[in-house]
Amino acid sequence: MLARALQSVCAQTRLPNEVLVIDDGSTDNTAARIRTDFPDVELIRQENRGVSAARNAGIRRAKGTWIALLDSDDAWLPEKLERQLEALERAPDTVLCHTDEIWIRRGRRVNPMKKHRKYGGAIFERCLPLCVISPSSALVHRRLFELVGLFDESLPACEDYDFWLRATARFPVLYVEQALTMKYGGHADQLSHRFWGMDRFRIAALEKLLEDAALEDAKRRAVQATLARKIAIYAAGARKRGRESEARRYEERLAR
Repeated sequence: MLARALQSVCAQTRLPNEVLVIDDGSTDNTAARIRTDFPDVELIRQENRGVSAARNAGIRRAKGTWIALLDSDDAWLPEKLERQLEALERAPDTVLCHTDEIWIRRGRRVNPMKKHRKYGGAIFERCLPLCVISPSSALVHRRLFELVGLFDESLPACEDYDFWLRATARFPVLYVEQALTMKYGGHADQLSHRFWGMDRFRIAALEKLLEDAALEDAKRRAVQATLARKIAIYAAGARKRGRESEARRYEERLAR
């Protein structure tokens, strides 16, 4: 999958100024293959610390003003970067741009559900139910990381949900409606398959967001309403699975 991702980067009609691969403690021959097949790529190796730590390592090392993210199991269509940069020339105050995408599940193209529809502009409230920006589609101005922080390394999953909430709470988003990102899913090592009850990480992100004193009142109320719904759903799911004490702990949060 990594070779497919890198081949899509090398095939861009507007090539990036640098390409960094973060090897987050792999135990296969990733490093050797990168050095052989992609000698111009800068390889950064670290002990396994998770997706947020890997992205943050790349962001810190990158020299460019604009940073594009690409997960190893995804790919870009050839005009992805060129189309985004053209759109950004017409919107010079933008700090975050994303594209539409094509979904592939177990080798077959599938249609995303309505809840996954992409938008531009002031999309904060659309980001509250679930993550609606794919990291692999994003082009991020370095200033955004400086203003809202990097990916939260304490979250083993839903770290993108957490980051996009912090970003869209403060800034509008530029959306390129053309499908320029390929998202591949259905494989066993996806984070969404690894963890039960993904909403517990979204709950943590929402609780953290409420600690931001600068959050506008209307957005704060929307966060509180979403948090209450997610806690109720998660507690019911925990009880259904026999996790009674966990269900009660989450229900106690609703009473606060």
